[in-house]
Amino acid sequence: QVQLVESGGGLVQAGGSLRLSCAASGRTSSSYAMGWFRQAPGKEREFVAIINWSGSRTSYADSVKGRFTISRDNAKNTVYLRMNSLKPEDTAAYYCAADQTYTRVAGRPGYWGQGTQVTVSS
Repeated sequence: QVQLVESGGGLVQAGGSLRLSCAASGRTSSSYAMGWFRQAPGKEREFVAIINWSGSRTSYADSVKGRFTISRDNAKNTVYLRMNSLKPEDTAAYYCAADQTYTRVAGRPGYWGQGTQVTVSS
């Protein structure tokens, strides 16, 4: 089992920045691929970013490419999402996800956090 706890959400003005954190615990969590997803009110959950276990491979949704950066610190069992140049359309609940492989996280991750709310005002 892997437990995921997100933090760092909040209210920010358009153009501002936030950094989300996701602390993972559980056996072998540092060897898991991890990702971020988001869900806006009335919309389906969507992929945001993913990182492999070593941090050597990342991928982003087109809507956040160039503005968001995913990274991880395996010594702290934590993955981060740095969000710059935030837009009102980035407003959503952001969820951390994990699984044993990059492909699984990109498809149907087995582990999810509870989410953290990000609200971007115009």
